[in-house]
Amino acid sequence: MQIQDILAVISEEFQAVDRLIHQQLASRVPLVEKIADYIVSSGGKRIRPLLVLMTAKAFSECDERAVKLATVIEFLHTATLLHDDVVDTSDMRRGNPTANAKWGNASSVLVGDFLYSRSFEMLVELENLPVQKILATATSVIAEGEVLQLTNVKNPDTTEAQYMDVIQGKTAMLFEAATWGMASLLNRSEEEREAMRIYGRELGLAFQLIDDVLDYDGDAAAMGKNVGDDLAEGKPTLPLIHAMANGSEEQRKLVRSAIRKGGLEDMSEVLNIVHELGSIDYTRTKADNCVAEARRQLSILSEGPARDALDALALLAVQRNQ
Repeated sequence: MQIQDILAVISEEFQAVDRLIHQQLASRVPLVEKIADYIVSSGGKRIRPLLVLMTAKAFSECDERAVKLATVIEFLHTATLLHDDVVDTSDMRRGNPTANAKWGNASSVLVGDFLYSRSFEMLVELENLPVQKILATATSVIAEGEVLQLTNVKNPDTTEAQYMDVIQGKTAMLFEAATWGMASLLNRSEEEREAMRIYGRELGLAFQLIDDVLDYDGDAAAMGKNVGDDLAEGKPTLPLIHAMANGSEEQRKLVRSAIRKGGLEDMSEVLNIVHELGSIDYTRTKADNCVAEARRQLSILSEGPARDALDALALLAVQRNQ
C-alpha cells in the first residue's frame, strides 16, 4: 500500500481538512495570511493530520470533530516548523526557501505564534477537557524537546538516551498527541486510547530516526533539503553517537571534532565512518523496532481499510527516501 492508497481511505475528510486550514488562516493582517499560507501550502506530507483522520476512521467515527482536531494538529506542527527554521537558521525546507529566509526571523516567529493561538481557539471549540490537556501537555513537551536539542548542539558527549529523549519531545510527542487525542475525543476505552498513544509515539520515533539517517544517506533533491544539515549545525544524532561509541580512537576524535566545529568540512570523512561502522544500519534497525512495536498496537482495532492503512503508514515511515 502506497501513500496514495492510504489517502484514498479518507480522501473526503482530508479535503475537508485542507478547506478548514485555509479558512482558519484568515487574518486582518495580510502578512499573517501570506506567510501562514506559504508554509502550509509548501508540499508537506501532512502525516500528523492523516493520523488523526485514520484513527477516527478506524473507530468508524470520522466526522467534523476529527477534521477540526486534524487541523489543530497541523497548525501546531506548522508553528513548530516556523520556529525551528529560525532557531536552526535554515534557508531551505521541502525544496523551497524557508519563511524566515523570505520574510525574516521576526515575522516567522510571530506568525508561528499566531498559528499556535489559532490552534487553541479551535481546540476550545471541541469542548473536550481531556483532549485539551493532551494537546497542552504536548506543546510543553515539544518545546522542552527543542530546548534540550539546542543544549546538545556541538556536544559530542550526548548519549543515546539523551538523544532519544530529544526526539521523543520534538517529534514523537505530536504523533502521539494526534492518535491519542483522537481516541480520547471519541471516548474510546482506556485500553484503546493507550494502544493508539503507543502507536503514535513509536511511529514518531521511527519517523525521526529515519530523518536522521537520511541526513547521511539521503538524496537532497528527494528530501528538499541539504544532506548534511545536521552535521553542519553540530547536532549529535544517533548515527554519530553510535559511531563515536564503536569507532577507533582516531575515528572518535574526528567525529567529535566535526560535531564541535559544525560545518561540512569533515563531511566526507564522517560519511565514510558512519557507513564503515554500521551506524546507519544500527539507526535503521532501531527505527524498524519502533515500527514493529507500533504495528503490534493495531491488534486492538477491528480489521478493515483504516487499520490496514495505519499498518502501511508505519511501514512507509521506515521505507521512505525523503
